[in-house]
Amino acid sequence: MLNHETRSAILRLAAEGHGTRFIAHAVGVSRKSVQKVRNQNTATVPEIERAGQLDPFLEKIRELTTTCAGNLVRVHEELRARYLVEVPYSTLTRFCRDAEIGVAPKQAAGRYEFDPGQEMQHDTSPHNVKIAGHVVALQCASLVMCFSRRRFVQCYSRWDRFQARVFLSRAVQFLGGSSARCMLDNSTVIMVGGTGRHAYPAPEMKAFADRFGFKFVSHRVGDANRSARVEGPFWHVERNFYPGRTFGDLQDLNTQAISWCRTYNATYHKSYQGIPDELAAIERPSLLALPAWIPEPVEVHGRTVDDEAFVILHTNAYSVPEKLIECEVEVHETEDLVRVFNGHELVAEHSKQPYGSRSRKRLREHRSPRRQHTPRPQSPEEEALRASGPSLAALCDVLRVQRGGQALQAMRRLRRIWLDYPTDTVEAAVARALEFGLVDLERIERMILRNIRGNYFRLPTDEDDDGR
Repeated sequence: MLNHETRSAILRLAAEGHGTRFIAHAVGVSRKSVQKVRNQNTATVPEIERAGQLDPFLEKIRELTTTCAGNLVRVHEELRARYLVEVPYSTLTRFCRDAEIGVAPKQAAGRYEFDPGQEMQHDTSPHNVKIAGHVVALQCASLVMCFSRRRFVQCYSRWDRFQARVFLSRAVQFLGGSSARCMLDNSTVIMVGGTGRHAYPAPEMKAFADRFGFKFVSHRVGDANRSARVEGPFWHVERNFYPGRTFGDLQDLNTQAISWCRTYNATYHKSYQGIPDELAAIERPSLLALPAWIPEPVEVHGRTVDDEAFVILHTNAYSVPEKLIECEVEVHETEDLVRVFNGHELVAEHSKQPYGSRSRKRLREHRSPRRQHTPRPQSPEEEALRASGPSLAALCDVLRVQRGGQALQAMRRLRRIWLDYPTDTVEAAVARALEFGLVDLERIERMILRNIRGNYFRLPTDEDDDGR
Protein backbone atom coordinates (compact mmCIF):
# COMPACT_ATOMS: atom_id res chain seq x y z
CA MET A 1 0.00 0.00 0.00
CA LEU A 2 1.29 3.41 -0.97
CA ASN A 3 2.04 5.81 1.86
CA HIS A 4 0.89 9.40 2.16
CA GLU A 5 4.03 10.94 0.63
CA THR A 6 3.91 8.70 -2.47
CA ARG A 7 0.22 9.38 -3.04
CA SER A 8 0.83 13.14 -2.70
CA ALA A 9 3.62 12.96 -5.30
CA ILE A 10 1.39 11.08 -7.75
CA LEU A 11 -1.41 13.64 -7.42
CA ARG A 12 1.00 16.55 -7.79
CA LEU A 13 2.55 15.12 -10.99
CA ALA A 14 -0.91 14.39 -12.35
CA ALA A 15 -1.93 17.98 -11.67
CA GLU A 16 1.11 19.15 -13.65
CA GLY A 17 -0.21 17.26 -16.69
CA HIS A 18 2.05 14.21 -16.72
CA GLY A 19 0.71 10.89 -17.94
CA THR A 20 0.31 7.65 -16.04
CA ARG A 21 3.35 6.00 -17.63
CA PHE A 22 5.63 8.96 -16.79
CA ILE A 23 4.37 9.16 -13.20
CA ALA A 24 4.79 5.41 -12.65
CA HIS A 25 8.38 5.58 -13.94
CA ALA A 26 9.21 8.69 -11.89
CA VAL A 27 7.73 7.46 -8.62
CA GLY A 28 8.72 3.82 -9.04
CA VAL A 29 5.30 2.19 -8.80
CA SER A 30 3.06 0.30 -11.19
CA ARG A 31 0.77 2.10 -13.64
CA LYS A 32 -2.18 0.34 -12.05
CA SER A 33 -1.31 1.87 -8.67
CA VAL A 34 -0.96 5.32 -10.25
CA GLN A 35 -4.34 4.98 -11.95
CA LYS A 36 -5.94 3.85 -8.70
CA VAL A 37 -4.62 6.87 -6.79
CA ARG A 38 -5.78 9.21 -9.56
CA ASN A 39 -9.24 7.70 -9.41
CA GLN A 40 -9.42 8.12 -5.63
CA ASN A 41 -8.04 11.69 -5.91
CA THR A 42 -6.90 11.85 -2.25
CA ALA A 43 -3.57 11.57 -0.50
CA THR A 44 -5.13 9.97 2.56
CA VAL A 45 -4.29 6.30 2.87
CA PRO A 46 -7.59 4.36 2.86
CA GLU A 47 -8.27 2.20 5.85
CA ILE A 48 -8.44 -1.54 5.38
CA GLU A 49 -11.91 -2.76 6.17
CA ARG A 50 -11.30 -6.04 7.90
CA ALA A 51 -13.62 -7.68 10.38
CA GLY A 52 -11.90 -8.66 13.59
CA GLN A 53 -12.37 -12.02 15.24
CA LEU A 54 -13.82 -10.39 18.36
CA ASP A 55 -15.95 -7.70 16.66
CA PRO A 56 -19.17 -9.74 16.98
CA PHE A 57 -18.56 -10.08 20.73
CA LEU A 58 -17.98 -6.37 21.46
CA GLU A 59 -21.02 -5.89 23.68
CA LYS A 60 -20.50 -9.21 25.42
CA ILE A 61 -16.91 -8.26 26.22
CA ARG A 62 -18.12 -4.94 27.66
CA GLU A 63 -20.58 -6.79 29.90
CA LEU A 64 -17.98 -9.33 31.00
CA THR A 65 -15.50 -6.57 31.79
CA THR A 66 -18.04 -5.00 34.13
CA THR A 67 -18.98 -8.36 35.67
CA CYS A 68 -15.34 -9.38 36.17
CA ALA A 69 -14.39 -5.98 37.68
CA GLY A 70 -11.98 -5.22 34.84
CA ASN A 71 -9.96 -8.43 35.21
CA LEU A 72 -9.19 -9.38 31.60
CA VAL A 73 -7.83 -12.77 32.64
CA ARG A 74 -11.30 -13.66 33.90
CA VAL A 75 -12.89 -12.13 30.79
CA HIS A 76 -10.67 -14.36 28.64
CA GLU A 77 -11.71 -17.44 30.64
CA GLU A 78 -15.43 -16.57 30.46
CA LEU A 79 -15.27 -16.00 26.68
CA ARG A 80 -13.87 -19.48 26.27
CA ALA A 81 -16.35 -21.07 28.68
CA ARG A 82 -19.56 -19.28 27.63
CA TYR A 83 -19.10 -18.47 23.97
CA LEU A 84 -16.40 -20.96 22.91
CA VAL A 85 -14.22 -18.11 21.66
CA GLU A 86 -10.65 -19.35 21.32
CA VAL A 87 -8.33 -16.34 20.93
CA PRO A 88 -4.95 -15.60 22.47
CA TYR A 89 -4.98 -13.42 25.57
CA SER A 90 -2.86 -10.78 23.80
CA THR A 91 -5.54 -10.52 21.08
CA LEU A 92 -8.17 -9.79 23.74
CA THR A 93 -6.07 -7.11 25.43
CA ARG A 94 -5.30 -5.46 22.06
CA PHE A 95 -9.01 -5.49 21.17
CA CYS A 96 -9.92 -3.91 24.54
CA ARG A 97 -7.33 -1.17 24.10
CA ASP A 98 -8.58 -0.33 20.60
CA ALA A 99 -12.21 -0.31 21.79
CA GLU A 100 -11.25 1.66 24.95
CA ILE A 101 -12.69 -1.03 27.21
CA GLY A 102 -11.41 -0.86 30.79
CA VAL A 103 -8.77 1.75 29.98
CA ALA A 104 -8.84 5.47 30.53
CA PRO A 105 -8.23 7.63 27.49
CA LYS A 106 -4.69 8.96 27.36
CA GLN A 107 -4.13 12.63 28.03
CA ALA A 108 -1.09 14.82 27.59
CA ALA A 109 0.71 15.55 30.85
CA GLY A 110 0.96 19.25 30.20
CA ARG A 111 3.34 21.71 31.81
CA TYR A 112 3.07 24.10 34.73
CA GLU A 113 4.72 27.48 34.33
CA PHE A 114 5.43 29.67 37.36
CA ASP A 115 6.22 33.34 37.70
CA PRO A 116 9.05 34.49 40.01
CA GLY A 117 7.98 34.31 43.64
CA GLN A 118 4.60 32.79 42.79
CA GLU A 119 4.93 29.40 44.46
CA MET A 120 7.13 27.05 46.44
CA GLN A 121 6.39 23.36 47.05
CA HIS A 122 7.01 21.23 50.14
CA ASP A 123 6.67 17.49 50.74
CA THR A 124 8.26 14.56 52.59
CA SER A 125 9.22 11.04 51.54
CA PRO A 126 10.24 7.96 53.60
CA HIS A 127 13.81 6.84 52.91
CA ASN A 128 15.91 3.99 54.32
CA VAL A 129 19.46 5.26 54.87
CA LYS A 130 22.54 3.54 56.31
CA ILE A 131 23.88 5.59 59.25
CA ALA A 132 26.86 4.37 61.31
CA GLY A 133 26.52 0.92 59.75
CA HIS A 134 22.78 0.51 60.45
CA VAL A 135 19.85 1.05 58.07
CA VAL A 136 17.54 3.67 59.59
CA ALA A 137 14.06 4.72 58.47
CA LEU A 138 14.05 8.49 57.95
CA GLN A 139 11.70 11.14 56.63
CA CYS A 140 13.30 13.23 53.88
CA ALA A 141 11.83 16.75 53.74
CA SER A 142 12.28 19.06 50.75
CA LEU A 143 11.33 22.64 49.85
CA VAL A 144 11.69 23.79 46.23
CA MET A 145 11.24 27.22 44.66
CA CYS A 146 9.12 26.58 41.57
CA PHE A 147 10.62 29.30 39.36
CA SER A 148 14.33 29.04 40.17
CA ARG A 149 14.28 25.28 41.08
CA ARG A 150 16.48 25.98 44.12
CA ARG A 151 16.03 23.24 46.70
CA PHE A 152 16.69 22.55 50.36
CA VAL A 153 16.72 18.98 51.72
CA GLN A 154 16.99 17.59 55.27
CA CYS A 155 16.25 14.25 56.96
CA TYR A 156 14.54 13.58 60.28
CA SER A 157 14.03 10.48 62.41
CA ARG A 158 10.36 11.41 62.88
CA TRP A 159 7.98 13.92 61.34
CA ASP A 160 5.33 16.05 63.02
CA ARG A 161 4.25 19.68 63.03
CA PHE A 162 7.13 20.71 65.27
CA GLN A 163 9.67 19.15 62.89
CA ALA A 164 7.82 20.80 59.98
CA ARG A 165 8.24 24.22 61.61
CA VAL A 166 11.93 23.51 62.29
CA PHE A 167 12.52 22.45 58.69
CA LEU A 168 10.56 25.26 57.01
CA SER A 169 12.20 27.88 59.23
CA ARG A 170 15.65 26.67 58.17
CA ALA A 171 14.57 26.27 54.55
CA VAL A 172 13.24 29.81 54.00
CA GLN A 173 16.38 31.21 55.61
CA PHE A 174 18.58 29.04 53.39
CA LEU A 175 16.64 30.10 50.27
CA GLY A 176 16.67 33.77 51.25
CA GLY A 177 12.90 34.30 51.42
CA SER A 178 9.57 32.66 50.69
CA SER A 179 6.99 32.64 47.92
CA ALA A 180 3.42 33.82 48.39
CA ARG A 181 2.09 30.25 48.26
CA CYS A 182 3.40 26.95 49.61
CA MET A 183 1.86 24.00 47.74
CA LEU A 184 1.32 20.76 49.70
CA ASP A 185 -0.24 17.38 49.11
CA ASN A 186 -3.32 16.22 51.02
CA SER A 187 -1.52 13.78 53.35
CA THR A 188 0.73 16.35 55.02
CA VAL A 189 0.70 16.83 58.80
CA ILE A 190 0.51 20.59 58.24
CA MET A 191 -3.13 20.44 57.17
CA VAL A 192 -5.53 19.52 59.94
CA GLY A 193 -8.74 19.09 57.90
CA GLY A 194 -10.32 19.24 54.45
CA THR A 195 -8.83 18.40 51.06
CA GLY A 196 -7.76 20.38 48.03
CA ARG A 197 -8.72 24.04 48.11
CA HIS A 198 -10.91 23.38 51.18
CA ALA A 199 -7.96 22.14 53.28
CA TYR A 200 -6.91 24.32 56.21
CA PRO A 201 -3.74 24.20 58.32
CA ALA A 202 -3.36 23.59 62.05
CA PRO A 203 -3.43 26.78 64.16
CA GLU A 204 0.29 26.66 64.98
CA MET A 205 1.16 26.13 61.30
CA LYS A 206 -1.08 29.02 60.24
CA ALA A 207 0.64 31.26 62.79
CA PHE A 208 4.00 30.11 61.44
CA ALA A 209 3.00 30.90 57.84
CA ASP A 210 1.61 34.31 58.85
CA ARG A 211 4.95 35.20 60.42
CA PHE A 212 6.68 34.74 57.06
CA GLY A 213 3.75 36.07 55.01
CA PHE A 214 2.86 33.03 52.86
CA LYS A 215 -0.11 30.64 52.79
CA PHE A 216 -0.36 26.85 52.79
CA VAL A 217 -2.42 25.43 49.90
CA SER A 218 -3.22 21.79 48.97
CA HIS A 219 -3.71 20.57 45.40
CA ARG A 220 -6.69 18.52 44.27
CA VAL A 221 -6.91 14.92 45.43
CA GLY A 222 -5.22 12.66 42.88
CA ASP A 223 -3.48 15.54 41.09
CA ALA A 224 0.05 14.53 42.06
CA ASN A 225 1.52 16.22 38.98
CA ARG A 226 0.62 19.56 40.57
CA SER A 227 3.50 19.09 43.03
CA ALA A 228 5.96 17.64 40.53
CA ARG A 229 8.59 20.28 41.34
CA VAL A 230 9.10 18.77 44.80
CA GLU A 231 8.34 15.12 43.94
CA GLY A 232 11.16 14.83 41.40
CA PRO A 233 14.01 15.75 43.79
CA PHE A 234 13.25 12.79 46.07
CA TRP A 235 14.23 10.38 43.30
CA HIS A 236 17.34 12.50 42.70
CA VAL A 237 18.25 12.39 46.40
CA GLU A 238 17.93 8.59 46.56
CA ARG A 239 19.99 8.04 43.39
CA ASN A 240 22.59 10.81 43.66
CA PHE A 241 23.02 11.82 47.31
CA TYR A 242 22.94 8.68 49.47
CA PRO A 243 25.03 6.32 47.26
CA GLY A 244 28.76 6.44 47.92
CA ARG A 245 28.48 8.57 51.08
CA THR A 246 28.96 7.50 54.69
CA PHE A 247 27.17 9.16 57.60
CA GLY A 248 28.30 9.04 61.22
CA ASP A 249 24.98 10.28 62.58
CA LEU A 250 21.88 12.20 61.53
CA GLN A 251 23.56 15.57 62.07
CA ASP A 252 26.42 14.53 59.78
CA LEU A 253 23.89 13.48 57.11
CA ASN A 254 22.09 16.84 57.23
CA THR A 255 25.38 18.76 57.11
CA GLN A 256 26.37 16.88 53.95
CA ALA A 257 22.87 17.42 52.53
CA ILE A 258 23.25 21.21 52.85
CA SER A 259 26.60 21.07 51.06
CA TRP A 260 25.04 18.89 48.33
CA CYS A 261 22.15 21.35 47.90
CA ARG A 262 24.60 24.24 47.48
CA THR A 263 26.42 22.28 44.77
CA TYR A 264 23.17 21.41 43.00
CA ASN A 265 21.91 24.99 43.13
CA ALA A 266 25.12 26.25 41.54
CA THR A 267 25.16 23.66 38.69
CA TYR A 268 23.79 24.02 35.16
CA HIS A 269 20.89 21.64 34.44
CA LYS A 270 20.11 20.66 30.88
CA SER A 271 16.48 19.67 31.58
CA TYR A 272 15.43 23.29 32.06
CA GLN A 273 18.59 24.92 30.69
CA GLY A 274 19.48 27.04 33.66
CA ILE A 275 21.40 27.41 36.91
CA PRO A 276 19.15 27.67 39.99
CA ASP A 277 21.32 30.29 41.70
CA GLU A 278 21.24 32.49 38.60
CA LEU A 279 17.48 32.09 38.26
CA ALA A 280 17.19 32.95 41.95
CA ALA A 281 18.76 36.34 41.25
CA ILE A 282 15.79 37.05 38.96
CA GLU A 283 13.31 35.67 41.48
CA ARG A 284 14.73 37.34 44.61
CA PRO A 285 12.99 40.75 44.17
CA SER A 286 9.63 38.92 44.00
CA LEU A 287 10.17 36.87 47.18
CA LEU A 288 8.67 37.81 50.53
CA ALA A 289 11.42 39.33 52.68
CA LEU A 290 12.45 37.52 55.84
CA PRO A 291 11.27 39.02 59.15
CA ALA A 292 13.76 41.13 61.09
CA TRP A 293 13.65 38.56 63.89
CA ILE A 294 12.95 34.85 63.35
CA PRO A 295 12.15 33.09 66.64
CA GLU A 296 13.44 29.58 67.18
CA PRO A 297 10.65 26.98 66.81
CA VAL A 298 9.68 25.70 70.25
CA GLU A 299 7.36 22.88 71.31
CA VAL A 300 6.03 23.17 74.88
CA HIS A 301 5.28 20.01 76.90
CA GLY A 302 3.78 19.73 80.37
CA ARG A 303 5.55 17.20 82.59
CA THR A 304 5.59 15.99 86.19
CA VAL A 305 9.01 15.45 87.78
CA ASP A 306 9.37 11.80 88.83
CA ASP A 307 10.78 10.55 92.14
CA GLU A 308 14.31 10.37 90.66
CA ALA A 309 14.24 14.08 89.73
CA PHE A 310 13.87 13.42 85.99
CA VAL A 311 11.41 14.58 83.35
CA ILE A 312 10.74 12.26 80.41
CA LEU A 313 10.60 13.52 76.82
CA HIS A 314 10.45 11.13 73.84
CA THR A 315 11.68 8.22 76.06
CA ASN A 316 14.73 10.26 77.18
CA ALA A 317 15.19 11.38 80.81
CA TYR A 318 16.52 14.85 81.70
CA SER A 319 17.46 15.82 85.27
CA VAL A 320 16.09 18.75 87.30
CA PRO A 321 16.81 19.90 90.88
CA GLU A 322 15.58 17.44 93.50
CA LYS A 323 13.41 20.07 95.18
CA LEU A 324 11.07 19.85 92.14
CA ILE A 325 10.20 16.16 92.64
CA GLU A 326 6.46 15.63 91.96
CA CYS A 327 6.11 19.25 90.74
CA GLU A 328 4.53 20.31 87.44
CA VAL A 329 7.07 21.87 85.04
CA GLU A 330 7.17 23.02 81.42
CA VAL A 331 9.59 21.40 78.99
CA HIS A 332 10.52 23.60 76.03
CA GLU A 333 11.84 21.50 73.14
CA THR A 334 13.90 23.16 70.39
CA GLU A 335 15.85 21.63 67.54
CA ASP A 336 19.00 21.08 69.64
CA LEU A 337 18.10 21.84 73.27
CA VAL A 338 15.67 20.84 76.00
CA ARG A 339 14.91 23.57 78.56
CA VAL A 340 12.92 22.95 81.75
CA PHE A 341 11.00 25.84 83.36
CA ASN A 342 9.41 26.03 86.78
CA GLY A 343 6.99 28.86 86.14
CA HIS A 344 9.18 31.53 84.52
CA GLU A 345 12.42 30.22 86.06
CA LEU A 346 14.83 28.23 83.90
CA VAL A 347 15.86 25.32 86.13
CA ALA A 348 17.69 23.06 83.63
CA GLU A 349 19.06 23.10 80.09
CA HIS A 350 20.18 19.92 78.33
CA SER A 351 21.46 19.01 74.89
CA LYS A 352 18.69 17.16 73.07
CA GLN A 353 19.14 13.40 72.80
CA PRO A 354 18.09 11.34 69.74
CA TYR A 355 14.43 10.46 69.63
CA GLY A 356 13.71 7.08 71.23
CA SER A 357 17.29 6.46 72.45
CA ARG A 358 16.20 6.06 76.13
CA SER A 359 19.12 8.16 77.37
CA ARG A 360 19.45 9.58 80.90
CA LYS A 361 21.05 13.00 81.21
CA ARG A 362 21.92 14.23 84.71
CA LEU A 363 23.70 17.54 85.17
CA ARG A 364 26.49 17.71 87.75
CA GLU A 365 24.71 20.38 89.77
CA HIS A 366 21.68 18.09 90.06
CA ARG A 367 23.60 15.30 91.75
CA SER A 368 22.88 14.88 95.45
CA PRO A 369 25.91 15.60 97.70
CA ARG A 370 25.46 12.26 99.45
CA ARG A 371 25.85 10.48 96.13
CA GLN A 372 28.91 12.36 94.97
CA HIS A 373 32.25 10.63 95.37
CA THR A 374 34.65 12.58 97.58
CA PRO A 375 38.33 11.64 97.37
CA ARG A 376 39.72 9.93 100.49
CA PRO A 377 42.06 12.27 102.42
CA GLN A 378 45.73 11.42 102.38
CA SER A 379 47.08 9.47 105.32
CA PRO A 380 50.31 10.54 107.13
CA GLU A 381 52.11 7.64 105.48
CA GLU A 382 51.04 8.80 102.01
CA GLU A 383 51.99 12.41 102.73
CA ALA A 384 55.48 11.32 103.75
CA LEU A 385 55.91 9.19 100.62
CA ARG A 386 54.71 11.98 98.31
CA ALA A 387 57.12 14.43 99.89
CA SER A 388 60.03 12.05 99.32
CA GLY A 389 60.11 12.25 95.52
CA PRO A 390 58.17 12.18 92.24
CA SER A 391 58.57 8.43 91.68
CA LEU A 392 57.00 7.52 95.00
CA ALA A 393 54.24 10.10 94.44
CA ALA A 394 53.46 8.53 91.05
CA LEU A 395 53.34 5.07 92.63
CA CYS A 396 50.91 6.40 95.26
CA ASP A 397 48.60 7.62 92.49
CA VAL A 398 48.65 4.21 90.82
CA LEU A 399 47.97 2.41 94.11
CA ARG A 400 44.99 4.68 94.80
CA VAL A 401 43.46 3.78 91.43
CA GLN A 402 44.19 0.05 91.51
CA ARG A 403 43.67 -0.75 95.19
CA GLY A 404 40.73 1.57 95.89
CA GLY A 405 39.70 1.18 99.53
CA GLN A 406 42.74 -1.05 100.28
CA ALA A 407 45.24 1.56 99.14
CA LEU A 408 46.09 2.56 102.73
CA GLN A 409 47.40 -0.94 103.51
CA ALA A 410 49.67 -0.80 100.45
CA MET A 411 50.83 2.71 101.42
CA ARG A 412 51.92 1.47 104.87
CA ARG A 413 53.93 -1.39 103.39
CA LEU A 414 55.54 0.98 100.88
CA ARG A 415 56.46 3.32 103.75
CA ARG A 416 58.15 0.44 105.64
CA ILE A 417 60.21 -0.31 102.52
CA TRP A 418 61.08 3.40 102.26
CA LEU A 419 62.23 3.43 105.91
CA ASP A 420 64.21 0.16 105.73
CA TYR A 421 66.33 0.91 102.64
CA PRO A 422 68.30 3.87 101.27
CA THR A 423 66.05 6.52 99.77
CA ASP A 424 68.00 6.85 96.51
CA THR A 425 67.87 3.11 95.90
CA VAL A 426 64.13 2.98 96.61
CA GLU A 427 63.48 5.93 94.27
CA ALA A 428 65.51 4.32 91.47
CA ALA A 429 63.80 0.94 91.84
CA VAL A 430 60.31 2.49 91.89
CA ALA A 431 61.07 4.62 88.83
CA ARG A 432 62.36 1.55 86.98
CA ALA A 433 59.27 -0.47 87.96
CA LEU A 434 56.87 2.24 86.81
CA GLU A 435 58.50 2.25 83.36
CA PHE A 436 57.18 -1.30 82.90
CA GLY A 437 53.87 -0.76 84.73
CA LEU A 438 55.02 -2.87 87.70
CA VAL A 439 53.27 -2.01 91.00
CA ASP A 440 53.76 -5.28 92.93
CA LEU A 441 55.46 -4.12 96.15
CA GLU A 442 57.03 -7.55 96.81
CA ARG A 443 58.82 -7.53 93.45
CA ILE A 444 59.86 -3.90 93.94
CA GLU A 445 61.43 -4.88 97.28
CA ARG A 446 63.38 -7.72 95.61
CA MET A 447 64.68 -5.22 93.03
CA ILE A 448 65.91 -3.01 95.87
CA LEU A 449 67.66 -5.95 97.58
CA ARG A 450 69.36 -6.96 94.34
CA ASN A 451 70.67 -3.41 93.88
CA ILE A 452 72.14 -3.05 97.40
CA ARG A 453 73.47 -6.54 98.05
CA GLY A 454 77.09 -6.52 99.30
CA ASN A 455 77.06 -2.83 100.18
CA TYR A 456 76.47 -3.31 103.94
CA PHE A 457 77.41 -6.95 104.57
CA ARG A 458 79.34 -9.58 102.59
CA LEU A 459 77.28 -12.30 100.98
CA PRO A 460 78.87 -15.64 100.09
CA THR A 461 79.71 -16.15 96.43
CA ASP A 462 80.23 -19.28 94.34
CA GLU A 463 84.06 -18.86 94.49
CA ASP A 464 84.02 -18.81 98.28
CA ASP A 465 82.02 -22.01 98.34
CA ASP A 466 84.53 -23.72 96.01
CA GLY A 467 87.53 -22.70 98.20
CA ARG A 468 86.25 -24.35 101.35
